[in-house]
Amino acid sequence: MNLSEIRKNYSKATLSEKSYRDPFPLFEKWMEEAIGSKVNEPTAMTLSTVSTDLQPSSRVVLLKLFTREGFHFFTNYHSRKGREIEHNSKVALLFFWPEMEREVRIEGKAVFSPKEVSDRYFGERPYDSQISAIVSPQSQPVKDRETLEALWQSRSTSAAGEKLTRPEGWGGYFVAPERIEFWQGRPNRLHDRVLFIKEEKGWSVTRLAP
Repeated sequence: MNLSEIRKNYSKATLSEKSYRDPFPLFEKWMEEAIGSKVNEPTAMTLSTVSTDLQPSSRVVLLKLFTREGFHFFTNYHSRKGREIEHNSKVALLFFWPEMEREVRIEGKAVFSPKEVSDRYFGERPYDSQISAIVSPQSQPVKDRETLEALWQSRSTSAAGEKLTRPEGWGGYFVAPERIEFWQGRPNRLHDRVLFIKEEKGWSVTRLAP
């Protein structure tokens, strides 16, 4: 398979380092445009963590809340990513919107979201998804698919529509960013790259070479 001839020339938009002094208004604008343009899974982001033996691992999670302080996602705290965050809170997030020729790279530290935030989001999830969060031993070996479905069906039957409570081992993480880089594809591989770095009195802004 020859992949060397696969290439695309980007030309949909531009990005200037002079337009923003704070990354969050720019991120909000790009997210709104991604949603408005109906890109596939606009809130999907790659989360990268590092194990105790320094092995990086990545997976896609969904952004469910962001503020001017940072980004929230939700998962099982005992999953592989949860265990790795427990030992090393430094993580990276990556948004890639190919339809818009854009990418956002975020580096920072992950901490538990406030319990009220996790409780509220769990309560907003579809009922069937709440059951899945309760019964799934995420990242642990299971015998087969039928075992998982039996666990789910058993809990669904016993719950019988009752109000479910968020399990202690499931909830949110909040990523406070220290670096945010915005990438906009441009013609001839002369892409726009604008880097924001968190400093004591605010954010520094720098243009990077592509």
